[in-house]
Amino acid sequence: MPLVKPGDNIADQIVKAAKAESIEIQPNDIIVIAQKIVSKAEGNLIDLSTIHPSSLAETIAKTSGKDPRHVEVILRESTSIVRMRGPHLIVETSHGFICANAGVDRSNVGKEDSVVLLPIDPDKSAKMIQHRITQLTGANVGIVISDTFGRAWRNGQVNVAIGVAGLSPIVDYRGTQDMFGNQLSVTQIAMADELASAAELVMRKSDRIPVAIVRGVDYVKQDGSIRLLIRPREEDLFR
Repeated sequence: MPLVKPGDNIADQIVKAAKAESIEIQPNDIIVIAQKIVSKAEGNLIDLSTIHPSSLAETIAKTSGKDPRHVEVILRESTSIVRMRGPHLIVETSHGFICANAGVDRSNVGKEDSVVLLPIDPDKSAKMIQHRITQLTGANVGIVISDTFGRAWRNGQVNVAIGVAGLSPIVDYRGTQDMFGNQLSVTQIAMADELASAAELVMRKSDRIPVAIVRGVDYVKQDGSIRLLIRPREEDLFR
């Protein structure tokens, strides 16, 4: 894939890159796409030189060691602060995601004093990419937009889904039986997150591989929404 610039058509680039690799995009393929190239194509970049930090951002920057302009952008992208300790700033975004720094990232941006934001509507972004790929190839595919998140109870980061199209992000086993005939009452598998994490194994950030095709997965084909993966606040035992 080439380096993505604002205004680029991600779907066109994916199809072109697949052809260059002699890969035919097939019906029921799932295409996992790194969030950063979607955000770049959509122009979700902020030049920090244009940001004037608030007093709150200045205060948080002093304790976190972050650039106060970076903190200001994080605050603007957040609906609430969930936790702060040392350099860690965990917030809830307007999408409902609980994540570090509201997904505002300075790595692999290409401009020294810029940050990249999450897509405004990741599901809509995924749907537009899906529609265009189907136009170009005739193949009905699933789309997962992924990003790297930390986890509260475990070390290390994993890729998770932040937007989907053409598939249900959850496989619901409630009401079915296990191998011993016991009825399952709570089992829901975060299929979209598992696809994002699996794809990350080949989407090495330093090797400029922002897209992976997952093939052979049995998934529920429907117009799903990433909001199905967001636990409602009233069910969240840790806030």
